[in-house]
Amino acid sequence: MFDLEVVYVLLRGGIMALVSQAGSSYGIQTEMVRSKAGQIFNLSSNLEALRMKENLAGFSSLSCTSAKKTNILHMDSARLERKRGNHVVVAASPPTDDAVIAAEPLTKEDLVAYLASGCKTKENWRIGTEHEKFGFEFGSLRPMKYEQISELLNGIAERFDWDKVMEGDYIIGLKQGKQSISLEPGGQFELSGAPLETLHQTCAEVNSHLYQVKAVAEEMGIGFLGIGFQPKWERKDIPVMPKGRYEIMKNYMPKVGTLGLDMMFRTCTVQVNLDFSSEADMIRKFRAGLALQPIATALFANSPFTEGKPNGFLSMRSHIWTDTDNNRAGMLPFVFDDSFGFEQYVDYALDVPMYFVYRKKKYIDCTGMTFRDFLAGKLPCLPGELPTLNDWENHLTTIFPEVRLKRYLEMRGADGGPWRRLCALPALWVGLLYDEVSLQNILDMVADWTPEERQMLRNKVPKTGLKTPFRDGLLRHVAEDVLKLAKDGLERRGYKEVGFLNEVAEVVRTGVTPAEKLLELYHGKWGQSIDPVYEELLY
Repeated sequence: MFDLEVVYVLLRGGIMALVSQAGSSYGIQTEMVRSKAGQIFNLSSNLEALRMKENLAGFSSLSCTSAKKTNILHMDSARLERKRGNHVVVAASPPTDDAVIAAEPLTKEDLVAYLASGCKTKENWRIGTEHEKFGFEFGSLRPMKYEQISELLNGIAERFDWDKVMEGDYIIGLKQGKQSISLEPGGQFELSGAPLETLHQTCAEVNSHLYQVKAVAEEMGIGFLGIGFQPKWERKDIPVMPKGRYEIMKNYMPKVGTLGLDMMFRTCTVQVNLDFSSEADMIRKFRAGLALQPIATALFANSPFTEGKPNGFLSMRSHIWTDTDNNRAGMLPFVFDDSFGFEQYVDYALDVPMYFVYRKKKYIDCTGMTFRDFLAGKLPCLPGELPTLNDWENHLTTIFPEVRLKRYLEMRGADGGPWRRLCALPALWVGLLYDEVSLQNILDMVADWTPEERQMLRNKVPKTGLKTPFRDGLLRHVAEDVLKLAKDGLERRGYKEVGFLNEVAEVVRTGVTPAEKLLELYHGKWGQSIDPVYEELLY
């Protein structure tokens, strides 16, 4: 028997399990149904029973109330489980096979509850930083081949005690605690950091990662470049990583946009993942994040070169998203509707065309089909089969708006860059969104921005950056106010984190973006050669 109590809360439209430690009392305001004594789970194998026991032990206590919904539980970030009848559905970080198929079909309410389960009390808010970088050979400057990446991953695993992540016979990533290293389609090397409490911790994590990568890579004659778009090589020069999902995406991209393959193989970003306390808090942060995302794009613009020459943009990476796949990217104007909430995001995601379903350690091509059809058992690629929460979790990772909702919010508008900017990006958003006064000031500032103005900034900033005209001035003037609010927010947090904004403060003070500095070097000191960028932006 597990030392846990399982209680059931009857929600409108579906039953959701609340799992808590024995003896805890939550004052649930809905009708309760207790499971039958001695009848815990009917699992199809001992392995699944062990997995279930392990996952149940990982639950945390109820931590927040959705603004518009019934109580939803706060669960750990790795898994969400729900008992339905005598079966259980397990959702874990993809790719993962499903432990058990639910006795009853998932409902839309279940998908809403999944998002709402991300709510956390303020003391449990964390900062998750992710960044990507281009590996290249010293001397030739050519992109790393998969064989070199494999050697690098194995070397890091052995020297620094990381666990290997395999897809078939191929090593495709590493895990250590709550950190992971993964590969983007063209071999871009990504660190997904652990959820951490302070910017000091997240910056230390970045520095530790860069040290480990450099220690192994330098011995191989490999360096890493912090920039938003591949500056020198054509797409045909970029290796393709042996990951099943990328093969499906590669075949689908040309059908839905002209720049999707460039997005996959030639871009790098830095982003921060942030928590919310309730549905209302999520909505406020989502709106602030979307409205200000073009400012982050301008401040971190760092991709002015393509195939050895200036490309006419300050952030080519950001421009690429405007013609990658408009069914799954963009500024999501509906987030500003009065009716917006978890349910409306689910409605949006249900109709975003799918890429794949993961079954029996293989990715099944389901491109162009919708999760709404899957929910009804009408998916042509898997006729009659119904989705699990794993499938929903996987699907949410294939949606790419400027701000993305999962069980946290992802700020996705910034180019990759050198290490100081990897610390500055989370600092900007933590100062703006994790301080109530700054967040309210931002919402007041953007309250009368029209959808057309937000879209105009989205479209123009990749080319004109902080010099983009906005109302009676330039975007730079708005950025000055935004930076002040971010600094004030960090001051009030009390962790002495304001120094992490120094890189951004310099950009705002001068009005010169990182990309414009690179262009100045290219036309001056570098003599119109792109090669020196590999030294300038070397980690």
